Amino acid sequence: MENPSISSLEINVERTKGKMLTSNFDPYSFVCPSAYDTAWLAMIPHSYNPSQPMFLTCLDWLLNNQQQEGFWGHSDAFGNPTLESLPATLASLVALKKWNTGALPIHKGLAFIEANTEKLLKDIIDNDFPRWFTIVFPSMVQLSKSVGLEIVFPDAVTGTLSSIFNNQQKLLHKEELVGKHCFPPLLSYLEAFPPSYIVNEEDIYSNLSNDGSLFQSPSATAKAFMTTGNIQCLAYLQSIIRRCPNGVPQTYPMDEDLIKLCMVNQLQRLGLAEHFVEEIKQILTKVYRNYVEQQSWVIPTNMVAVQLYKDSLAFQLLRMHGYTVSPTLSFGWFIDDKVIRTQVEKEPELFSTTMLYMYRASNLNFCGEYELEEAKSFSKHLLQKNSLTKNDEPRMKLSRFQQMVERELNIPWLSRLDHLDHRMWIEENEANFLWKGKSSDVRI
Repeated sequence: MENPSISSLEINVERTKGKMLTSNFDPYSFVCPSAYDTAWLAMIPHSYNPSQPMFLTCLDWLLNNQQQEGFWGHSDAFGNPTLESLPATLASLVALKKWNTGALPIHKGLAFIEANTEKLLKDIIDNDFPRWFTIVFPSMVQLSKSVGLEIVFPDAVTGTLSSIFNNQQKLLHKEELVGKHCFPPLLSYLEAFPPSYIVNEEDIYSNLSNDGSLFQSPSATAKAFMTTGNIQCLAYLQSIIRRCPNGVPQTYPMDEDLIKLCMVNQLQRLGLAEHFVEEIKQILTKVYRNYVEQQSWVIPTNMVAVQLYKDSLAFQLLRMHGYTVSPTLSFGWFIDDKVIRTQVEKEPELFSTTMLYMYRASNLNFCGEYELEEAKSFSKHLLQKNSLTKNDEPRMKLSRFQQMVERELNIPWLSRLDHLDHRMWIEENEANFLWKGKSSDVRI
């Protein structure tokens, strides 16, 4: 008698092969849209009819993708909102209010903000909020109020909100628009600058990429276009909509090789790689070809974390599958750059996932590979430092990610059992996580 579970597995494997690992595979279709960035594109008025949105599909996406609890943005594996949902929900409410649509979603969103802000803020120990949240959240509150939204916060968070607003002002006065010591650069949060923070158009123009984007950020580029009317910015935004009509990602363009590497990593971590042997081989062969053709890295300041994450993951997967890879090419640019290493130490939250993958890659070292020894020492030190306070108390509530870090540090790689690792990954509520972005996690 045929086993139904085996039959179901085979059907799902074939379906996955047909969608994910074919020559016409579209990586963007497997990356979760960013509600925050989609909302910013939805705010842009049409050039010829300012009473209408330029990108109606973005507005429609917001109307159709509010979570049942009333928020926009990512949730964890249990459906609970995350800190990222606060600014994402506020930005979405602003877009709906601007075009006088979605009365019911607006009502639900406001109710969510009032009911959940205290809990989400209290989840952060000692009010040690991430840099991105300190920049973005206060401005989304101000923007919401400026369009007539009645934002109500519990009295219990008044002090916390005041602290966040003050920290935003300190940060804006302290950091350069595009300095060598902050990743991603302050200017990549252009959309979140308060009205009192003046940015010259020349600063915007001088930092536009060849594709017309401001640091490959849809939200920042949307603000740049609304500020300057630059046609290159418009062309960039239009290209996003053509490629991603059902909600835009928080970074565009994305590294398609990295997305595919993440897919391979997911299959392996879930224990499904044996069903995709040929497909994985095709992907890694292509990635390896691109890897060996790249002789040196020129890393934009806003892409250091992602590039290092990619290099770590590529090195690990390629070496495990028998490809000849050089730790000098993968990690030399990082190990030899004291400025970048110093900044990584100053931004532990931003680089936490990157350091975890670097540590994993460093387990695959051969005798005499100096770069891997340095990578292991540096990443291990930072992971340990980030997990404890001076009093050796947990820096934050022991999240699934933190449990993963502790397991990685405490259990030698060669001592683990694959089937237990697979079980842990299946149960891991961050299993759909790919990498950290500007203002939220990039997920599949």
